[in-house]
Amino acid sequence: MKREYCQHPDFDPYAPLLTVENLRVRFATHQGSFHAVNGISYSISPGATFGILGESGSGKSVSQEAVIGIVKCPPGVVSGSVRFCGIELIGAPGRIRRSIRGQGIAMIFQDAVTALNPSLTVGFQIAEMYRVRAGVDRQSAFRRATALMDRVQIPAARKRARDYPHQFSGGMSQRVMIAMALAQDPAVLIADEPTTALDVTVQGQILMLLRELQLETGLALVLITHDLGVIAEAADHVAVMYAGRIVEKAPVESIFREPMHPYTIALMESVPQIDSVRSRLNAIGGTPPVLSKIPPGCAFHPRCASCMEICRRSRPFRFWLTGDHYSECHLGRDAGILAGSADDG
Repeated sequence: MKREYCQHPDFDPYAPLLTVENLRVRFATHQGSFHAVNGISYSISPGATFGILGESGSGKSVSQEAVIGIVKCPPGVVSGSVRFCGIELIGAPGRIRRSIRGQGIAMIFQDAVTALNPSLTVGFQIAEMYRVRAGVDRQSAFRRATALMDRVQIPAARKRARDYPHQFSGGMSQRVMIAMALAQDPAVLIADEPTTALDVTVQGQILMLLRELQLETGLALVLITHDLGVIAEAADHVAVMYAGRIVEKAPVESIFREPMHPYTIALMESVPQIDSVRSRLNAIGGTPPVLSKIPPGCAFHPRCASCMEICRRSRPFRFWLTGDHYSECHLGRDAGILAGSADDG
């Protein structure tokens, strides 16, 4: 890989592709400061898909914006560790972050239609990556852009490259966003709700396209979603986030077979099942907490059907069901092995 970051003295091709440890994002506001992300940790290897699941406001998107380095500081304050192939990104000089952003780690932003500039053709927007980063001329950049549109299976790419975003359907707009993210051949792709507002057929096509790209290039995928079906179909491992924390993390088969945290169980029970005879879905009562007013103890306890007195007073420890499946829940005392304080990250 002949990229600028490969010349960094800390670059280690044998290190995990992306390692996040005790990542925190704090925002200072007129009402006080609060943590949108409060100590999350995970790692991802080439070709793997890591799913991040949770309701809106749980910190999924902000955590990945911190990983790629686009959280505005101030008011945001990012701490912890994010390492790409051994290179520490938190606190790194801007030129290092810029060299890795796009080339090492790229991101597909939520809602493709609004993420595209309506006044510029899609071909111009994709080609801009090559003009700015690679310094190629306009014609060469346009040729590369149309080749990339072909790669993400946009029909008649050369003709459609001259169209504007409003002339594309939701699914085709998402393909354009994927093409833009792939323009610099990244090693890690963060996809923020890539199937939102798409019908089931198009959703399946987008997931299949991402999988084909992974098989072709060894791309690692971080998949942000609130859709359990997407997680079941695409992810290898999954982290369930609530109020800025990972409350359960496991291989996807394990978390569907034996969920530990009451929040994970409640999410699964709120999804319709083909083989179920239930006449009503079990909705999760209440609403997610305001991050500036997270309750003491377990943040989920006001909505938890299994809440105990200790849940109201004390943040739960981390309990491991197996070597790679843990939950932050006091109920884990009965099933898991104590692994330390939940503040360990």
